[in-house]
Amino acid sequence: MNKLVLAYSGGLDTSYCAKYLSGEKGFEVHAVSVNTGGFRPDEIKQIEEKALKLGAASYTSIDAVHHFYEKVVKYLIYGNVLKNNTYPLSVSAERIIQAIEIVKYAKELGAGYIAHGSTGAGNDQVRFDMIFQILAPEITIITPIRDEKLSREEEIAYLQAQGVEYSWEKAKYSINKGLWGTSVGGEETLGSSRPLPGGAYPSQLSASGPRELTLHFEKGELVAIDGQEDHPVNNIIRLNDIGSAYAIGRDIHVGDTIIGIKGRVGFEAPASLMIIKAHHLLEKHTLSKWQQYQKEQLGNFYGMLLHEGNYLDEVMRNIEAFLQDSQKNVSGDVFLTLHPYRFELGGIDSEHDLMNASFGKYGEMNKGWTAEDAKGFIRILSNPGKIAEHIKQKHD
Repeated sequence: MNKLVLAYSGGLDTSYCAKYLSGEKGFEVHAVSVNTGGFRPDEIKQIEEKALKLGAASYTSIDAVHHFYEKVVKYLIYGNVLKNNTYPLSVSAERIIQAIEIVKYAKELGAGYIAHGSTGAGNDQVRFDMIFQILAPEITIITPIRDEKLSREEEIAYLQAQGVEYSWEKAKYSINKGLWGTSVGGEETLGSSRPLPGGAYPSQLSASGPRELTLHFEKGELVAIDGQEDHPVNNIIRLNDIGSAYAIGRDIHVGDTIIGIKGRVGFEAPASLMIIKAHHLLEKHTLSKWQQYQKEQLGNFYGMLLHEGNYLDEVMRNIEAFLQDSQKNVSGDVFLTLHPYRFELGGIDSEHDLMNASFGKYGEMNKGWTAEDAKGFIRILSNPGKIAEHIKQKHD
């Protein structure tokens, strides 16, 4: 049994794996890409041609964009998930769905091996291996880049020696594009002091004047942009195009990796940042303070477990049920203004808005209680403080 399924993206690491495993190790390599929003049809065709030239026996592309949205992205929006208040889990969220689809494909093919191009210094090795080991413990995992501790320069040298053209300029930045955002890694992100140059980001500024935008949510899902209804996946794609023209959504995430070291990565995620911020504003108007408090705790916990590869733990289904239920009244319009490199949230319009003028206007007047009611409420509310202060003075 030498059938091997290779998680293949067409980048440097997986190109090395395809050539090395088929040529040096004699595996029957079946390359597979799981599209979670990062590949256009013409790009998939180019990836297929490249995989076959590198020695793969076959190539398959699995379309998992809608599956990715329904199983993961939807809950990241419900939970307003931003890792370390910054990163929308653009790539880490994708890896889970990709790993699950790759396992399913390997089982259908009857493969005895699965390979991926992760290094030994990052998070992806944990995410892929955990899913593979949980769902298919009988399949052997092979990771040439990690096992041989290869540098990118060594991979390029090997490919060139095998007659494969590959330049250092092409491999200078590692870019992973998907529905929920694009990660960008380079020599600058290996240290702490340098920003990524503007040219490293896949999208460049092309819009200048401000643009008004209306996002319409129904039960927490983005169902329309400027009154034009469409499936949330299509709305995310459209919003990415709109936002990237303004170079919105660029930042660098710094965090603790699963393996215990600090990591730094750039990203470009216009749609995810605009959606999360707009959705969060709508929730501030439509949810109670205790709903918001509990959602914040569970959303952060959900994001952390997802980021660290624990998607299959049953607690994730419990949290998803809570997040889904919390969205019953999260419907309405959110108004944004886009500018180069930034966006502003203007306000919301919702029939579920709890900022109801019939009860009172904050800081101005009230209609639901009297002045005496307020005085009595404050008197009772201050009792714990009065008691504590009394005891404190007694013992001073």
